[in-house]
Amino acid sequence: MECQEAAVSCLSWVLIVGGAALLWHQIRSHSAKYGRYTPDGSRCCSARLGWFLQEVPAFALPLLLLLFTDESAGSGRRLLLLSSFILHYFHRSFIYAFLNRGRPIPLNIVAYAAVFCSLNGLLQGHHLLHCAHFEDTWLTDARLAAGFLLFVLGMSINIHSDHILRSLRKSGEIVYRIPYGGMFEFVSGANFFGEMVEWCGYAVAAWSLPAFAFAFFTTCSIGPRAYQHHRDYLKRFKNYPRSRKAVLPFLL
Repeated sequence: MECQEAAVSCLSWVLIVGGAALLWHQIRSHSAKYGRYTPDGSRCCSARLGWFLQEVPAFALPLLLLLFTDESAGSGRRLLLLSSFILHYFHRSFIYAFLNRGRPIPLNIVAYAAVFCSLNGLLQGHHLLHCAHFEDTWLTDARLAAGFLLFVLGMSINIHSDHILRSLRKSGEIVYRIPYGGMFEFVSGANFFGEMVEWCGYAVAAWSLPAFAFAFFTTCSIGPRAYQHHRDYLKRFKNYPRSRKAVLPFLL
């Protein structure tokens, strides 16, 4: 398959502009209408099914692209970066989703997320397999190593933070408690912080417009969510640690 440069560039800019618009919307509305903020009467599906349906396209579509690409196009840095992307979404689709103890998810949120994951999975997979060009220099090696290290660190923080959150409630419970341990000692949105670090690392390692666009969209999407949780914790718990920030340790 030939590189569709125009489509890659257009979709990347759609993510960038869409991320900025989403950030502006969340700042103005002060709320994202899912999870603990779901309006009464919303049509929902279970958290486990919802997370699976919305995340699995970003796992399946790049994997299919990889399987139907000749070996020479899928080797080296391309394979490492795409495998990292697929690994994240394997975890989100088949592990995180089925361990989830969260509230039901509105169907419109599931649909929007599934569309995003489908488009982004195709974008990242197609660009890495058919468009990306990597030079064999020390500079690209350094970026790859630094970015991959950040990716692994961010994914580890994200998974550990999700484990802490799950441990706060038993299956079937709908209660909220103060999380402690790990990055929660520094920020209220430790799981969001981990995912932001993860995709910023991916963007550094890939060093491409599509990877930057994805990292930017992710930050615009879940950054305000972390701040929203921070405000809710402060309102909900009188003994909530005042030293914690929302999403960036010691800063914000």
